[in-house]
Parts: sequence; structure tokens; C-alpha cells
Amino acid sequence: GLLTRLQTSAPTIGTPSSLKSFSQNIPSCLWKLGRLNHVAIAVPDLQKAQALYKDVLGAQVSDTVPLPEHGVYTVFVELGNTKLELLHPLGEKSPIASFLQKNKTGGMHHICIEVDDIKAAMTELKKKKIRILSEEPRIGAHGKPVIFLHPKDCHGVLVELEQA
Repeated sequence: GLLTRLQTSAPTIGTPSSLKSFSQNIPSCLWKLGRLNHVAIAVPDLQKAQALYKDVLGAQVSDTVPLPEHGVYTVFVELGNTKLELLHPLGEKSPIASFLQKNKTGGMHHICIEVDDIKAAMTELKKKKIRILSEEPRIGAHGKPVIFLHPKDCHGVLVELEQA
């Protein structure tokens, strides 16, 4: 009957061989990526950005924290499964100031992904010719070691890795 014809004519769905070979070619690492910690957004007006997320969207928003060693003011917006980090320039040499000169209304600055072993990640990434923007990890906004990977080596995205 009809059911037999449907069962015999229905295509079988499998994993393409290209995906199987891809996953088999991934070497095991001495470190692992963890969860997305935050997405950082450079903002020209920190108070307006805080008000948007707190008063308009109803999010829990932290106080402003200056991080002079990074040249930024930070504010974290809690989203439940991750955070947004609002960045505003602090000082003349702030990397956010130069970003905002090119992007007057602000925009996404970087993503931050947790890793279980930042030193092992650095060693392996250097071997794989991924440029790291500092010789050693620095302490980030969460009080944990962080490094940044060069955006030209990460398909145009500035990637921050943070020790979990």
C-alpha cells in the first residue's frame, strides 16, 4: 500500500562523508574551548547604553568599572546564558577610542570564549601560527587571565580567550 511505497521511496539521511573525515582529522588538544562568556560592544555613550539595556530592555546591568590597564570602562549586562560587555574609552591610548573613531555609533568589538587552560591554548595557537596580541595573559574584567587573538587570523573577529 501507500505506507510501503513511502517507506521504500523515502531517502535515507546520513552524515556526509566530508563531515566524517573532517571530524576524524581534528587533533586532540591539550586545552578545550568552553562557553561563550560575553560579546563586547564598544559604545560612544556609556550612560545611554546602560539605560537602553536596564530601563528599556529590563536587563540586570552592573555598575561601571574602570580598567585602566586595558584603557576601558566596562559594564556587564546579564543575559542568563551569557553577558554583553559594554566598553567605553578610558584614557588617551584606549583601543576603544580608535575603534569608535572608525565606528562612530559603536558596534561589536570582540567575543570572549572561556578555555580550561589558557597557557596550553597559547602554546598550541602559536604553533598553529595564530597571532596573540600579548606575550603573556593579562588580568581581564572578571579578574581572570585573558589573551586576545589577532582578528586577521580569526576571520575578522577579535577573539578573547579567558581562563575558566
